Amino acid sequence: MPSLPATTDQFPVRVFGGPTALFEYGGLRFLTDPTFDGPGDYPSAGPTLTKTDPSTAGPGDLGPVDVVLLSHDEHADNLDHSGRALLATVPLTLTTPGASQRLGDGAKGLADWESVELNRPDGGTVTVTGVPAIHGPGTHEEIEPVSGQVVGFVLTGEGLPTVYISGDNASLDAVKEIADRFPTIDTALLFAGAPRFPMLFDGAPLVLDSTQAAEAAQLLDARRVIPVHYDSWAHFTEGHDTLTTAFATAGLSARLDWGHRA
Repeated sequence: MPSLPATTDQFPVRVFGGPTALFEYGGLRFLTDPTFDGPGDYPSAGPTLTKTDPSTAGPGDLGPVDVVLLSHDEHADNLDHSGRALLATVPLTLTTPGASQRLGDGAKGLADWESVELNRPDGGTVTVTGVPAIHGPGTHEEIEPVSGQVVGFVLTGEGLPTVYISGDNASLDAVKEIADRFPTIDTALLFAGAPRFPMLFDGAPLVLDSTQAAEAAQLLDARRVIPVHYDSWAHFTEGHDTLTTAFATAGLSARLDWGHRA
C-alpha cells in the first residue's frame, strides 16, 4: 500500500490536481472529489468542462480508501468517469442528499449540520459533519437550480485536529457560519481557483477566488490551509501564483501548505 510521507506536526495530505486529495485521519483513509481521467472535454450539467493536465497519479496508486468525501456529483471536475468507477470499490461515500440518491448503494447524503460517526481502527470514532456550501455568488435558492447542491465537511475526533473541507463553495457567509460552530480549525482544504463561465452569474466566480480564500482562512483562523481545485481545468481563472500573492498580502503565507504531490 502506498504510504503517505511522515510528519511530526501535521498529518500529510497528498494532492493529485484539481479537487482530489488523500489523507489519513484517525486511522481512516479519506479521499476528496475523485478526478483521475485524462485531459479532454467533459460534458457536465451546464457548460462543457475542459481538463488541461493529467492527474499526478491514478486510482491504482491510492491504496485502500475507506471514505470518499464528495462535494457533489454533477460536474466532471469533481467526479469524472474514473472517479465514479472508484466509488464502487470504496465502502462509504459521503455527499449531498441528492447525489446519494443518484449514486445508490454505498453513498450517504449529509444535509447541512447533519453528522455521521465512523468507527476508527483504534476503537474510537471520527465524526463527519456536513456543512453549508454554495456553488456560486448568491443564496442556495438562487444558485442550486443552476449549479446544483454542494456540501462541505468538518471532521472531528477525540485527540484529533479539526479538519474542514470546503467543497465547491463561493460563500463567505457560509464560512462564517462554520467558523461560529467550529471555532478551532486546524487544517482547511479550501477549494479555490475562481472558476468562471461568462454565461453564468455574469462571470462571477463559482468557487472562492484567491482573495476570498485568504479571507476564509482568516475567518476560520485556520492553522494550515491546503488549496485544492485551482489547477488542471480551463475554467479555473486563478492558480498557484495568485493564491500565493493573496495569502502574502493577508499576512498568512506561513499557513499555506501545498500538500504532497503524488
